[in-house]
Amino acid sequence: MKICVTSQGDGLDSAVDPRFGRCQYFIIADTDTLEIEAVKNPNIDSSGGAGIQSGQLIAEHQAKVVLTGNVGPNAFQTLKAAGIEVITGVSGNIKEAIEKYKNNELKTTDVPSVNSHFGTS
Repeated sequence: MKICVTSQGDGLDSAVDPRFGRCQYFIIADTDTLEIEAVKNPNIDSSGGAGIQSGQLIAEHQAKVVLTGNVGPNAFQTLKAAGIEVITGVSGNIKEAIEKYKNNELKTTDVPSVNSHFGTS
């Protein structure tokens, strides 16, 4: 299954980025093979709508789950509408986050974890 982890870098040893819409990278990982694709986030500097655009990007990559530190209401709504499970409060490095997910140590989020415009400068 494909999952997405927000990341500060482009590898498994990179730290989980606490932001969703404006994270540095999205790591798309296959939980069975641990093959990854690092996707540089084109929405980092968007003046608005970064969460929605990032949510659509993740849906296009066919991820079924997003692991991140925080997610705002617009991104949350976009991800949920696409049928993507959202898990917030994730930290550590990407490999650790994936292992925690595979071991059922993370809980699905039912509501956004931050207000709109979280993570903007």
